[in-house]
Parts: sequence; C-alpha cells; structure tokens
Amino acid sequence: MASITKVSPLAPAAFPELPAIDGVRFATVEAGVRYQGRTDVMLAVLDPGTSVAGVFTRSATRAAPVLDCQEKIGGPSDGPAAILVNSGNANAFTGHYGQSSVAEVTQAVSKTTGVPVERVFTSSTGVIGEPLPHGRIVAQLEALKSGLSRHVIEDAARAIMTTDTFPKGASAQVEIDGKTVSIAGISKGSGMIAPDMATMLVYIFTDAQVEQSALQQMLGTQTDRTFNCITVDSDTSTSDSLLLCATGASGVDATDNAAFAEALETVMLDLAQQVVRDGEGATKFVEIRVTGAVTDADAKVHGLAIANSPLIKTAIAGEDPNWGRVVMAIGKSGAAADRDLLSISFGDILVAEKGWVSPDYREEDAAEYMKAQDLVIGVDLGLGAGKSTVWTCDLTHGYIEINADYRS
Repeated sequence: MASITKVSPLAPAAFPELPAIDGVRFATVEAGVRYQGRTDVMLAVLDPGTSVAGVFTRSATRAAPVLDCQEKIGGPSDGPAAILVNSGNANAFTGHYGQSSVAEVTQAVSKTTGVPVERVFTSSTGVIGEPLPHGRIVAQLEALKSGLSRHVIEDAARAIMTTDTFPKGASAQVEIDGKTVSIAGISKGSGMIAPDMATMLVYIFTDAQVEQSALQQMLGTQTDRTFNCITVDSDTSTSDSLLLCATGASGVDATDNAAFAEALETVMLDLAQQVVRDGEGATKFVEIRVTGAVTDADAKVHGLAIANSPLIKTAIAGEDPNWGRVVMAIGKSGAAADRDLLSISFGDILVAEKGWVSPDYREEDAAEYMKAQDLVIGVDLGLGAGKSTVWTCDLTHGYIEINADYRS
C-alpha cells in the first residue's frame, strides 16, 4: 500500500476537543489486521437503552458487515450495544467466509462484553476481496474491554483510518429545556468516495434520548443534505456505513426537536467536509452551488456532474479557470438545462451569463482566484427555484500514486 506520509494541506490545524458522551466508552488496539505499528481496531460499548440508527451503501456488492448491520437496525433497543470496527481489510467480496467472520467477531464481542449479539454492530474498511483474519481481532477483545474509557474518542478516530492523513472529529452542544445535550462524531474516508445513502465509515454519538424510529428518520433526512452531497472520485464503496447512537444518558428527550436536528446536521456536515478535505492527493476544497434548477433534485444532478468530472477536477488542480468544462458537465448531466439561460461564476467573478461570456470577465482575475485552497463554483440555470450545494476536491498526481499500488 502506498505510504501516506504527508497530512493533507486542507486538514484542520488539530483534532477538535470533543465532549465525552455519557453512556459510551471506547478502546483501541493494534491487532495487525493488515497494518503494523498502528492501532487498527476500535470498540465502542453503549449503555442499555441506547437507540441505534444507521444508513448504508446501496452498492450491489455490499460487504458482509454492512449486510449484518442492516439486518439488526431497528431491532430491540433495551439492552446495551457495541460497535467494533477494523481497518486494513474490508471483508467485502469474501462470500460465505465473510459472513462467517462477522458471526465469529459479533459472537466473541457479545461473550466478552455481555452485549446481546443482535446488538453488536461491526464495520470493516480496507482492501476488498481478501479474507478477514478475524482471529487477530478476537484475540484482542479482552484487551479492548479492559481499555474502555469515555475519554479516548480521538484514539477511536485514528484506529479506523486507512489512507486518511488525519483523524476526523466534530461536535456540537445544544440547550433543550434548560439542559445541555451533546453530540460527538468521528469518520474516516479519503478515497472511493461517492456516497449512496451513507459514506465511508461514520459514528456519531449523543446523550440525547431519541426513540429509534424517529432517530432513523432524522438520520436519513440529514444524510441527504450532508454525506450524500460529497464526492472525491465518483466511486461508491462496498462498505459505507453510518451509525448514529443516542444513549439517552442526559435524560433529555430530543425527539422532533428542531434545535437538536440542526446541531446534528452541523456535526454531519463538518465530518463530511473533512472527508473531502482529506481526499486522496487533494490540494483544493471545492464548493459547487447550483441555483435556478427546475427542482432541487435536478440541481444536485448538475452539481455532482460538475464535481465528478475528471476534466474539471484536473483543471482545478492546475489552477486553470477552464469554465468551458463546467458548461460541458451541465450539458451531459441529464437534468434540464438551457444553454442560453446559463450563468457561471468562480467565487465573486462572473464568468458567463445567459449563455455567453460576461463582457466584464477577465481570464487573469479567474486565474488568480484559482490559486486559493478553498474555491466556490456557482452555476445558475435560470429555469426555476431548485438549488443544491455539493462538495468535492481536485484530482492530482497524488491520487494516482496512492491508488496505483494500494494493495502492495
């Protein structure tokens, strides 16, 4: 596997200080699943009564852990729960062996922690098509149990990394009925990013009390506005999983609470954008704002067509304001567009309007703008009130270097 030695230039200055969430404890170990000299397994154990919601990849080649989690979501929530994640091996495209590995791990976690097996959720990330050496994980479960702590969520974020160059975390707090409710989440993701229902691996925890079906509905709504609006390379993973856990330890009922939903969306969007900022080889963070579409859905189709275009992404890497490629992406997207109504901007620079180059446009101004690390491409279709915002990064030689020998 290509060595990742440099932290992304788009990375935050440091891992944020996340609040400890009552009702959940974490532990990590170095199990040697694939990597040497670093932690690669994370365990989270949640108190009885924790509600667990989840969204997952809709890939037709979903990994065994994803299928197992999908079967368990929505089940009984009165007992404790556990989440175990390994990096280095995706346990995907491994047939019956993959299913056996999941069974071995979930049963062993249940025996070690006392969590009912139907409440043990697992995720795996890494190389596809290789059997998971689950015995190495099982052998470390006692060590994981003894290391459980409320205060090591950053360690958990590091243990689930693959080609990530930095651990990702975000949090929010909100006042409900005079009491403070906390939310903290971690994610991993850098390549194979074009979510479909969820993205990469994401785990979000709150001490709020939310009934499972309400939590599930809230998660689905917020996912469509956050994780399903990012892309790095247009490839949807076999392993995408997002679990949202509400321990209820605060005693505050946040069901249908608008302030809580807004805080949750803030955490989810922060984590999603951090994934883009850690896109493999990325040097530019790009926000694409589409307005004036017939519908919001059409706007998103146009936005993703722009965000996933290799021609646009390489032009951004080369700091070339090649707006003609934006015109191309809109024309090929399949959503409604009218050439003679189209306007395009780079930041505050109006490039084209109503199907023609703006008379005030100067190439040198746009070229200077493209030197920035954070860029905004604006598109107005002039057709209606539909709008959407998506986020992506540039495509550089670094992406090729990482992925050309990912398995070696």
